[in-house]
Amino acid sequence: MDWKAYLPMLWQGAVVTMTITLASIVVGAALAFFFGILRVEGGPILSAVALCYTEVFRGTSLLVQLFWFYYALPLVGLSFEPITTGILVLAAHVGGYGAEIVRGALFSVSTQQLEAARALNFNRFQTLFRISLPQAVVEMMPAFGNLAIETLKLSSLVSLISIADLTFSAQSIRNLTLDSTSIYSITLVCYFAMSLMLMVAIKVIERFVRRGDVLSRAGHS
Repeated sequence: MDWKAYLPMLWQGAVVTMTITLASIVVGAALAFFFGILRVEGGPILSAVALCYTEVFRGTSLLVQLFWFYYALPLVGLSFEPITTGILVLAAHVGGYGAEIVRGALFSVSTQQLEAARALNFNRFQTLFRISLPQAVVEMMPAFGNLAIETLKLSSLVSLISIADLTFSAQSIRNLTLDSTSIYSITLVCYFAMSLMLMVAIKVIERFVRRGDVLSRAGHS
């Protein structure tokens, strides 16, 4: 089999996969912080809304969510492009699990520091953004890293709504060549390589965040 003829197709699929993954992580992280903070600081009503969001997207199948957004929503007049649908569903998935990571990290901040903030007449907004969040972000980085890797792997599901990602491209080449072993082996290697690049990026971000936290603590000491 002449692999050179199919490399552009695999490369284009890998680019689509990484684009969807990175966009989903960024949007999902924003949702995670928003709903995670609401769980802690939103009061009874907003906290309940955030809880409903997290439980719905954590408690239902990602594949069913994908099909519902892609096939059911157009029936009520709301439709998106396939790539947009894939990004929204994966981002909602990241947001649901990430919100619990944010909530747990915020609760990990010691009560002594919160009491000290109140003693200094910090309001809730100041306490959250000057005391709790800077420390919580450091604690949540490993869990967010795992979630990012999981999102990359789950992104293969978008091939089921006709998005030409890496999995879709591999399946198309396999149907043309009937060479399952070679094509899926190369696909595994591609996903592993992308996972390694994502892990390295996460480690760099984590090191930067931890360094910033150390400098911040030194400045306050």
